Amino acid sequence: MSKALGLMSGGLDSSLAAMVLMRQGIEVTGISFVTPFFNAGKARRASEKLGFPLLVKDISDLHLDMVKAPKYGYGRNMNPCIDCHAMMFRLAGEILQREGFDFLFSGEVLGQRPMSQNANALRSVANHSGFPERVLRPLSAKLLPVTAMEEIGLVERERLLDIQGRSRKRQQALSIEWGYPDYPSSGGGCLLTEERFADRLRDLLQHDPQAAVAEVESLKVGRHFRLSPQAKLLLGRNQQDNDVLENLKGIGYVHLHCADFKGPLGVFCGRNLTNELALAAAIVASYGKGKDQDAVDVIVQRGEQSEERLKVVPLARNLSARMLI
Repeated sequence: MSKALGLMSGGLDSSLAAMVLMRQGIEVTGISFVTPFFNAGKARRASEKLGFPLLVKDISDLHLDMVKAPKYGYGRNMNPCIDCHAMMFRLAGEILQREGFDFLFSGEVLGQRPMSQNANALRSVANHSGFPERVLRPLSAKLLPVTAMEEIGLVERERLLDIQGRSRKRQQALSIEWGYPDYPSSGGGCLLTEERFADRLRDLLQHDPQAAVAEVESLKVGRHFRLSPQAKLLLGRNQQDNDVLENLKGIGYVHLHCADFKGPLGVFCGRNLTNELALAAAIVASYGKGKDQDAVDVIVQRGEQSEERLKVVPLARNLSARMLI
């Protein structure tokens, strides 16, 4: 029995790719990579429902380095899909070599994404991965050149598929035919494809090219205001945001909240910037219950130091809106 290791997002396409091979009697194992931009939640659910083992590997630091300077560039937002898929195949290939898998596979579909899943892009992904002869795309295999796995009989080409294009009607029909009707909805898998998050990441890397995973994680929380090239304010939108922001620690992180009125928690990011800190306090005041007061006291907490107070005039929302990222 041949053994295959597959890149699993847990979406419909990767799940069906695994099923195509399992229906041939191939022993399938999935691998899901975790970064600040996507997790293994859907992949775990798919592996449980379909009955194959799943490896989960956190590649946050390595992946962020690639996102900062992708060889093949970005898609519509900050998504370096070609580089990302190639990296995943390369890392999966290292596991293939160590643990004796015969080949790699994914749920990529020819033509589903014009930039990252055309024939040239699929070829580039395979070549850039370092394992071009060991990559199979079961859903579109009949439309692609014959692979070594098919030539030597590890996979039956006639039982592979010839799906192409952006429509998922055929995949949806197969999922019902093969007894997997409750597949997860498509989309929402990668934050790098989302415009608002991509804007925040672009802003972060422009002003802090050395930003690490912790800074990227903070982009998921609250409102973000760019105060100056050296300073930014994170502002909670609800209690859940406030709880996350409360635990944010780091050099140059200052916590802000109104002294006498209910309101959101703010985290100022910047070092020894008096004017920007006052501006951040004015924005915090403007989102609290004291927004219509002539002046509001804002408590400033710098790490373990004693609290300070800043008296500020709440900033007009139309002015702070210009700073929103």
